[in-house]
Amino acid sequence: MSLSLLHQKETILIELVGWIPKKPGIILRNWLYRYLFARMGNSIRIESAVEFTQPRYLEIGSKVNIARHAYISTAPLNKTEVGNNRIYLEDGVKIGCDVHIKCHGRNSTIYLRKKAILDRGVDIRSLDNGLIDIGQGTYIGPYVCIAGPGPIKIGNNCLIASQSGIYGNNHRYNDPNRTIFEQGIICQGITIEDDCWLGSGVKVLDGVTIRQGSVIGAGAVVTKNIPAYSIAMGVPAQVISKRINTLLEPI
Repeated sequence: MSLSLLHQKETILIELVGWIPKKPGIILRNWLYRYLFARMGNSIRIESAVEFTQPRYLEIGSKVNIARHAYISTAPLNKTEVGNNRIYLEDGVKIGCDVHIKCHGRNSTIYLRKKAILDRGVDIRSLDNGLIDIGQGTYIGPYVCIAGPGPIKIGNNCLIASQSGIYGNNHRYNDPNRTIFEQGIICQGITIEDDCWLGSGVKVLDGVTIRQGSVIGAGAVVTKNIPAYSIAMGVPAQVISKRINTLLEPI
């Protein structure tokens, strides 16, 4: 079967049953969408108006919930082509309304590990040769943006508050005789280890590692590595104290 014909069949099936509300729609989608995905577990709840592009490269575990108006795509920018992209939603993942999860470009992968939660409006984009890996039990708050080739790795049981941004690439701008767009990007990657808490509006820039158990205050811009069990605030973020035996100890 040609790729364009396969894409048409996927689109038709999603349009036929994707809009049906409440329990009848959820039951129908739980049955019929098994013909669309690479793998689909049990007890899955896909609400109405959820969109999928190239769902044949999407694997969904059991007890996954996907809320209304979410959009999940493994397709490159030209949706009739195959980009060798993959998205994995492990058991117990919860995806809120208006969440976008997209593999742009080619050879990119997104993992949502067991019981990860994406609140409303989260935007995740993996670019060419990219990897975004969100750990078990991690909560991503409303309207957080996670983007770039990366790799971007977020550990287990992290809390990322609303409006934060995690950007796994940077633009080259050394040549003033060329536009910044023409000079392309560089990618070092971002790692946020287990049990970290990022407050609302935190920005994490490419090349940064935030070690285990650290807390980043609201509105901070993280431009350099943060040691384990640190509390950092400001623009750029500076370590102001350490977490030791649950007490705050000044630097």
